[in-house]
Amino acid sequence: MAAKTRARLIQDVLGSAYILSSAVNDLMETRLHAVTGEQLTFSQLKLLKLVSRTDSYNISQVAAFLTVSTAAASKAVDRLVRRGLLIRSEAEDDRRAVELSLTSEGRRMLEEYEKLTVIALDEIFGGYSPEDLRGAAELLDRLSVNVLTHDGESAEVCYRCGIYFRDKCLLRAVSGRECHVFSREGARGGGNGDESEVK
Repeated sequence: MAAKTRARLIQDVLGSAYILSSAVNDLMETRLHAVTGEQLTFSQLKLLKLVSRTDSYNISQVAAFLTVSTAAASKAVDRLVRRGLLIRSEAEDDRRAVELSLTSEGRRMLEEYEKLTVIALDEIFGGYSPEDLRGAAELLDRLSVNVLTHDGESAEVCYRCGIYFRDKCLLRAVSGRECHVFSREGARGGGNGDESEVK
């Protein structure tokens, strides 16, 4: 195959993957607004999902997951506490750690959101066989591993599975690196902080 044709095909794959990701994110945001109106942002939803998995995080771990500064993560937690969606307290055994848990309203909101997204995604992907979906996931996984290992620096990169909390973490499989955010209960995810604000 000519190099130009191969390059065009690679661009098509990358474009298709980006379009799929963007379209799903838009769908998720639509479902989020159906449940919360404008009350909750997608970053705040990610934080609620993180807390629903386990508790007792310090703010730097929350910041790493949200890929924001510790100051922004602290503000995001405070906003959700004020809205009655999170409970924040000091851990008994480590005053630096923060124990976060969902309030009944936070849990109800998250459950309603997940119910709507499961229905929507099943309508979209329901026409594909389990083999088709598994094959697509495996192809994307192989491509991701190739990207992560291309420069031999995969240990410094977070795969960021986002709110999907995959049990099979490609980054961990490739580099042997434990996820610093979800190691408590074996959940996988994470990120590297920046100075972005969580609204």
